[in-house]
Amino acid sequence: MADLDGNSGSETANAPRFSVLTQFTRDFSFENPNAPRTLAPQAQAPRINLQINVNARQLSPSDYEVSLHLEGGAGEGPDALFKFELQYCGVFRLENIPAEQVQPVVMIEGPRILFPFARQIVAEAVRGGGFPPLYVDPIDFQGLYLQRLQQAQAMQAGQTGRA
Repeated sequence: MADLDGNSGSETANAPRFSVLTQFTRDFSFENPNAPRTLAPQAQAPRINLQINVNARQLSPSDYEVSLHLEGGAGEGPDALFKFELQYCGVFRLENIPAEQVQPVVMIEGPRILFPFARQIVAEAVRGGGFPPLYVDPIDFQGLYLQRLQQAQAMQAGQTGRA
């Protein structure tokens, strides 16, 4: 078959590729500890807390598992409305990506792809618990990655300064 755009097959064969192989929920829990007392309409909006963590591990020379961990809830102590913890993962294949770009691609693009699915799982669980759905605001995974990189560099500089 003729190549209509004039590109040779070797150019597309060597093009960088980032593919999603699979996505899955590794662990999920939702707690509604004070129901039904807390299901009544609230006088004021509860304080929402949320922690986000991203981890990755290499499965093969080209495959990486990215784990997006969301943990949070509304209210605290005896007034807690709900709590959740979600570990949502994906396996990604990286091909023809320069070695110095692998970590940023895995730690930024991986969670960026996973986040909308994790967000929907949390929203539906909160709604199923009797509350309005909790739609987590979009997350700047590039900023999170750069912040983590700066912290690691600061720690390393602190350790070399003590030697």
